[in-house]
Amino acid sequence: MTHQCIIYEKKQNIGVIKLNRPRVLNAMNRQLWLEMLEVLEAVQQDSKIKALIFTGEGRAFSSGADLKDSRDRTIEDYRIYLESLQEASRKIIRFEKPTIAAINGYALGSGYELALACDIRIAAKDALIGSPEAKVTSSVTGGAFRLVQDLVGPGKARELLFTAENITGEEAARIGLVNLAVAPEVLMDEAFKMAEKIVANSAFSLKLIKKGLLMAQGETGLEALMDYEVEACLACVSTKEREQSLTNFEQRKKE
Repeated sequence: MTHQCIIYEKKQNIGVIKLNRPRVLNAMNRQLWLEMLEVLEAVQQDSKIKALIFTGEGRAFSSGADLKDSRDRTIEDYRIYLESLQEASRKIIRFEKPTIAAINGYALGSGYELALACDIRIAAKDALIGSPEAKVTSSVTGGAFRLVQDLVGPGKARELLFTAENITGEEAARIGLVNLAVAPEVLMDEAFKMAEKIVANSAFSLKLIKKGLLMAQGETGLEALMDYEVEACLACVSTKEREQSLTNFEQRKKE
């Protein structure tokens, strides 16, 4: 299975999906999400794989949506992109096999939301995690409105989303946004250790436990929330403010 935007590897009964656009810090485009869906389906059908790790190739987990791609999209093109993103996010949230995000470097916007969709998050202590959407006149996706609040509570979730500031992996562990923060050089070792503990257990039990946990969170309401996320994001990117926000954001990155 060959892809342009991701790398899929297997280590015994653990799968690893690496986002593979390192030149743009693994920024996400529609092609990446479509490839993700294809690989997720293959992993789902592979009875030998009992857990799945997500990480990024190079210096970042993912810097989020590829803003260069988004600048010239029509609203209808943007809707198609967002629906691909939401479909992949739903698939990960509901994935029958346990998922782990190994967060290296930047995990921003959609990259952060990919990590939120996973069952367990392990971050490098120096990772930078955040939702910059309010700075670029956008809005969050991937079920993040619920997922962030479930992890850190409504007050902290509002602080993170309203300020649009990044926090380190160490701070993310302190507030419960990630399960564990470790030295960058042992990140993948720790992710595999966690995966190995999980796959030692009954795959059938894990499947039912995960389903029960989603039911207990009121997962049935997630559909309406994620549909709202599409509309909220489209409303933001339709504004005149959006273009200036993108220009300001690019200038700040160069400073």
